[in-house]
Amino acid sequence: MPRPEATPRREVDAAHIVELERALARVAYLLTRVRRHDRAMAQCGITMDRASVPLLRLLADADEPLRLGELAARLDVEAPHVSRQIQRLEKSGHVERVADPDDRRAQRVRPTAKGREAVDAIRDVLRGWMGDALSEWSSEDIKSLAVLNHRMVDAFLDHAENIGDYVPGARDRRRL
Repeated sequence: MPRPEATPRREVDAAHIVELERALARVAYLLTRVRRHDRAMAQCGITMDRASVPLLRLLADADEPLRLGELAARLDVEAPHVSRQIQRLEKSGHVERVADPDDRRAQRVRPTAKGREAVDAIRDVLRGWMGDALSEWSSEDIKSLAVLNHRMVDAFLDHAENIGDYVPGARDRRRL
């Protein structure tokens, strides 16, 4: 299927783009620090490596159990990586494998009650931290930030698709 034609580029203020890129780099750094993950896990009373958290969150948000290949595609990672993480999560009791109703040879994965509880605890801690950090902001400012962030992510996804870098499942706002 041919890609849609890219819309003509509108001139944007380069200085604003530089500042936005800097702000996003700072946010990405803050959100992906090992120390932050370790502190969140300690506060939740959970032992889980960083790579397992987005995988478990994705499974908890899914409407049905997912195949490993679908998980890998949605996370835009290689299948062996997902397989290793699922083995760890299964061993720790956070996920379980179930038969695939469409193919008896295949299996799907779903979170256990322990896995769902872990996701809820992690989200509660992270939302609490975010609420604390933004406690001086007005509700309207927080709402505007959320709307603009979703709009920005959608624009980034449109651009990724236009240049042939499609990310399966990324349009789902519940993702991760």
